[in-house]
Amino acid sequence: MENLLKKETVIRVQEFIKKFNPKLEIIVLKTNARTANDAANSLKCEVGAIVKSLLFKAENSFLICLIAGDKRCSLNKLKKILNKKDVSMANANEVKKNTGFSIGGVAPVAHAASLDIFIDKSLNRFPYIFAAAGHPNCVFKIKYEELVKITKGSEKEISE
Repeated sequence: MENLLKKETVIRVQEFIKKFNPKLEIIVLKTNARTANDAANSLKCEVGAIVKSLLFKAENSFLICLIAGDKRCSLNKLKKILNKKDVSMANANEVKKNTGFSIGGVAPVAHAASLDIFIDKSLNRFPYIFAAAGHPNCVFKIKYEELVKITKGSEKEISE
């Protein structure tokens, strides 16, 4: 498991979060955290405290939505906010190309492309939240306010 910290994607996240706050640490989980439920079970926390980093295609552009693990991203709310008719989940190839991560390990930071980021306000219910760190078995713990700052994300009500 320690070799996970040597993976390029995990190193990229590690360097990004350390520049922001040297106290932020990547946690290597003994069990897979590919889903929010898996991560919550591994961390012994509420599912809502898990940050899902989801890539959406909005006509010809892409954006990341950070959603609480116990919520779903509302396509209708996204369409209204973006004023676009055609908004959908990105496919696995689009996720890899735009974020540099594979599905299950998409971090909210250190993306391959410059992406707008929307953060669902429901994440602020928790003192700490956990986000993927470049691999399905790696996460980092962060406060909601820090997540907003580190991602330069826009706080929105985008969940249902």
